[in-house]
Amino acid sequence: MVSRLAVVGAGYVGLVTAACMAHLGHEVTALDVDADKIELLRGGGVPIYEPGLPELIAANRQRMAFTTDLATAYSSAEFIFLCVDTPPTYSGDADLSRVWQVLDGLPLDAAERVLVTKSTVPVGTGALVKAELDLRGYRHIHYASNPEFLREGTAIEDFMQPDRVVVGADEPGVADAVARLYQGIDSPVMITDVASAEMIKYASNAFLATKISFINEIANVCEATGADVTVVARGMGLDHRIGPHFLQAGIGYGGSCFPKDVSALKQLAGNSGYHFQLLNAVIEVNELQKRKVIGKLKRYLGDELRGKRIALLGLAFKPNTDDIRQASSIVLAGRLIAEGAQVVGYDPVAMENMQSLVPALCCMPSALSALEDADACVLVTEWEEFLGLDWAAVKELMSRPIVIDGRNALDGASLAAMGFIYEGVGTK
Repeated sequence: MVSRLAVVGAGYVGLVTAACMAHLGHEVTALDVDADKIELLRGGGVPIYEPGLPELIAANRQRMAFTTDLATAYSSAEFIFLCVDTPPTYSGDADLSRVWQVLDGLPLDAAERVLVTKSTVPVGTGALVKAELDLRGYRHIHYASNPEFLREGTAIEDFMQPDRVVVGADEPGVADAVARLYQGIDSPVMITDVASAEMIKYASNAFLATKISFINEIANVCEATGADVTVVARGMGLDHRIGPHFLQAGIGYGGSCFPKDVSALKQLAGNSGYHFQLLNAVIEVNELQKRKVIGKLKRYLGDELRGKRIALLGLAFKPNTDDIRQASSIVLAGRLIAEGAQVVGYDPVAMENMQSLVPALCCMPSALSALEDADACVLVTEWEEFLGLDWAAVKELMSRPIVIDGRNALDGASLAAMGFIYEGVGTK
């Protein structure tokens, strides 16, 4: 059954949602306040880097439209998908200002519609939104929560082949109507109340972040005791109760979701009168992990990093995205620059975003140009391009053959055999 959708927000979540819903056969209009972004989309461009997204939009062009005009987007929409940013405020709470702006622009006609929130919002937001809709007399606009579980870099696969589709609604039939939009996707559909759907999103991200911080703490103990965290994680992951996912030690998580959602859940608990001690530790471990690289560099280069040339390989918070939000590279670059080091970096797609944020970082046109005359290099993002480098050539280029592998992604034994000084995270 074909439905008409308006998707509010043409960012990572919104564009992927719009393209995938069009691929499922629905008529979709994407709405955004950024006129330049909409013009780019109308002209066949895509404003973000997400593998497969340009091709998916092109293949479903006949079912997609892009606009900045509210009336155009809402004129015949049966479902309005809210996909706006909810960035953290200074207090750690989620900023819901864009959510309320969407409510201010909802159509005044009496047509039955469902407002579907895909944005990650604190538990209780749905109740506030429904109360506001009732207060404004919008009883014809129903409400559902449909949290997203998209990973940047694999977002299309995550949408089309999800582990589960979660739909929360407190009105009979509303959740079923939203669930029917996903016909054609062979995955379990979990129908809940709104508050539980909101909490599933936060709890899922907080748990995954906890696994990352836990294995990073184990890595730190491994470094002190002589154990190898890659072996330890493999042994842990074979236990079906634990599983292997998110047990890769490194220099900490980043991105637009984990840092924001963990902090927001901690703040939500505090606002509710509960002190979420575990999440305090998760956040602290993650922040300290990013800074441990500085100590490793000083171990090999001396306490004085001033004038040393340090190459950062990878600037995005993970491979296959140009997103640098909360990326470890930002902390590393900032700390090294503060130490007086000459910091150069290279990333296949994220350099423009990074350069505007950290102007003192010198972005280079290639990995090899970044490594030339470097006193040390730090693998920050495990792009495939870096894993396949000609490391023999790299050794000849570098001033000192020092490699700090922040993702345990390189073959340390091979690099050591070639004459590199190699150090991973929690490895021998």
